[in-house]
Amino acid sequence: MTSVQQQPSPGSAGAPDIHTTAGKLADLRNRLEEAKHPMGEAAVDKVHAKGKMTARERILALLDEGSFVEMDALARHRSVNFGLENNRPLGDGVVTGYGTVDGRDVCIFSQDVTVFGGSLGEVYGEKIVKVQDLALKTGRPLIGINEGAGARIQEGVVSLGLYGEIFHRNIQASGVIPQISLIMGPAAGGHVYSPALTDFVVMVDQTSQMFITGPDVIKTVTGEEVTMEELGGAHTHMVKSGAAHYVASGEQDALDYVKDLLSYLPSNNRAEAPRFPASDPIEGAIEDSLTEEDLELDTLIPDSPNQPYDMHEVIRRLLDDDEFLEVQAERAMNVIVGFGRVDGRSVGIVANQPTQFAGCLDIDASEKAARFVRTCDAFNVPIITLVDVPGFLPGTDQEFNGIIRRGAKLLYAYGEATVGKITIITRKAYGGAYDVMGSKHMGADVNLAWPTAQIAVMGASGAVGFVYRKQLAQAASEGADVDALRLELQNEYEDTLVNPYVAAERGYVDAVIPPSQTRGQIVSALRLLERKMVTLPPKKHGNIPL
Repeated sequence: MTSVQQQPSPGSAGAPDIHTTAGKLADLRNRLEEAKHPMGEAAVDKVHAKGKMTARERILALLDEGSFVEMDALARHRSVNFGLENNRPLGDGVVTGYGTVDGRDVCIFSQDVTVFGGSLGEVYGEKIVKVQDLALKTGRPLIGINEGAGARIQEGVVSLGLYGEIFHRNIQASGVIPQISLIMGPAAGGHVYSPALTDFVVMVDQTSQMFITGPDVIKTVTGEEVTMEELGGAHTHMVKSGAAHYVASGEQDALDYVKDLLSYLPSNNRAEAPRFPASDPIEGAIEDSLTEEDLELDTLIPDSPNQPYDMHEVIRRLLDDDEFLEVQAERAMNVIVGFGRVDGRSVGIVANQPTQFAGCLDIDASEKAARFVRTCDAFNVPIITLVDVPGFLPGTDQEFNGIIRRGAKLLYAYGEATVGKITIITRKAYGGAYDVMGSKHMGADVNLAWPTAQIAVMGASGAVGFVYRKQLAQAASEGADVDALRLELQNEYEDTLVNPYVAAERGYVDAVIPPSQTRGQIVSALRLLERKMVTLPPKKHGNIPL
């Protein structure tokens, strides 16, 4: 890569006289102007030709107009190896600073692929570390816009050392300030571990890729042939690896998602998320404040327990302005997670999805939900759980791949969470999955059930086969109508156990309510839990089943 000279050197023809105040100011202006496009306009045009923004343009598109304050714009690398001493662009390949998003303070860095391919060197790493320290010290979210080729080979082990410094700070900041990563192009090697340590990763469809080793290395070592998009594209990391939380249609969509995401999160773990005026405030008796959408919930659950319905329809009717920011929408679609507002407060939603695997929990769904529950708990966002779960998905694939250990992550997440936890059982809550999904026994604060709730060890058909197997076998041997007997026994089982009232008698649910009163009950519970206090046993940290 050739050096780009943007300004006359001091003392040369056309250079400002730096022995005067006016000359010094002019020299500063020249340097700062060079720092905006350190590799020249041709490099900027090349980025634009790909339909992408430059590193600086991405910052300006995300932050409020005029709010960006840049840090270390004049920094240069110090390497003298392999000819680098002759090529020292200002900024060293990363733009760092702070500003505001919708009036809220954030720290930010954006990696510049036009400088050494976005590779990380010593000064580059020091700039990121500096803004990480500032974000943690001042308690403001950190946004990282990532695109780069990994470690700068010419700088040797110092690049690896700075990666370690960055990773360490990601870990120290985890659960203290929100950390959000955008992947705006190819990111390889060490460039992908920092995003993996942050709270949310946003990728752009057909533009972003993340991988430790690229297709060429894989082909050399294993003989496998794979494209960059197949190996590390946005949909790969959403559906298969789970490393991505949102797949954007373009760069602006990615930036807009981050803006929306920040609106649901506090600036740090000692703050609360922003409050907004409630769209349909509830005052007085709940039954006197019902809306048309509230009443629609009374007819949403099908009469047949085996007929699916879309849980999104329930979620939409419970949230202010029908607004729901879903997280990992295309991964483990048998569970839904995301953010919304109730009574103007930010809430996290965890819900089974009956249209996918009948709402069964599996490995991916358990891990997706567990991660989200822990994120909400870290940042003081109350959790609303909507339950319609027939159990854990059976199969040797699930057992061999660790459903016991990995499913336990969701148990652990609910059990350790100290934020307000509200659970509504809409229909099925069977077996161990009943316990897992925010049950009273796992520390939920307010547990409600609809009259359609079925809370039991298992469904009627399975239970009858176990409980009455001898009776059914005898009927078969006697030539009786086994199907009629089975149906009779199933109806008896359902009438006796498969309902919400056995749990209500024992206080496992606090109330059985008409579905139309759910939003009002949630509002009341959120107000109750606003000053919830929990004292935990002293310990260094728990040992989540990783």
